[in-house]
Amino acid sequence: MARTAAAGANPLEAGAAPSTPPSTTPLPPFTGTKFSQLRERYEVLWKGCVVRPERAALVAKVRAAVLKGRPRYDAVASATGAPWWFIGIVHGLEGNFKFNTHLHNGDPLGVRTVQVPRGRPPVWNPPSDWASSAIDAVTYEGFAHLTDWSLARSLFRFEGFNGFGYYGRSVNSPYLWSFSNQYLKGKYSHDHGYDPDLVSEQCGAAVVLKAMVAAGDLADPGVAP
Repeated sequence: MARTAAAGANPLEAGAAPSTPPSTTPLPPFTGTKFSQLRERYEVLWKGCVVRPERAALVAKVRAAVLKGRPRYDAVASATGAPWWFIGIVHGLEGNFKFNTHLHNGDPLGVRTVQVPRGRPPVWNPPSDWASSAIDAVTYEGFAHLTDWSLARSLFRFEGFNGFGYYGRSVNSPYLWSFSNQYLKGKYSHDHGYDPDLVSEQCGAAVVLKAMVAAGDLADPGVAP
């Protein structure tokens, strides 16, 4: 979808300016947003990804929040086949780890979504619980009952959840790479509203995932322990 920013302010955010220079590793040329066109790019970015030291404590807090919510993420994973950590990381980015929000975009859970994607879930209230909404979000995105959750596929799905608009700005998506050396600045503050000087204050999905792998929470970047 064209969604390019999560709604709301993350309580795990901070306003520190980046001090680590951006990565200078050459990337494969951008040719399109199909998985086959982005796979090598994801692998290169992942290999060179380093957490900015001034963000390390916040990355650790985000990782802890994902782990804390695992019992609820496991329930959605059982229903959809999507990994619990994928659901948890998206929950942090879209809903700030609040279980009274829709996983789709962080809108309040009491009514169907208002922001993109609008009107989800199509049948709502009843049910009105977080898990039912989360199952709809994963299914709506086309991520339910898939078997390939390898590293590149996972990063492709994270980015697809938010949108591929950053390629048109020659910026590595903060939805994936914020708080690392693979991202410096540039952000959509609202759908289709881009500010080249705005710095994301959310920890990117790839950065959280890499922290979880480094800590031993995941044996491999696509396999839940």
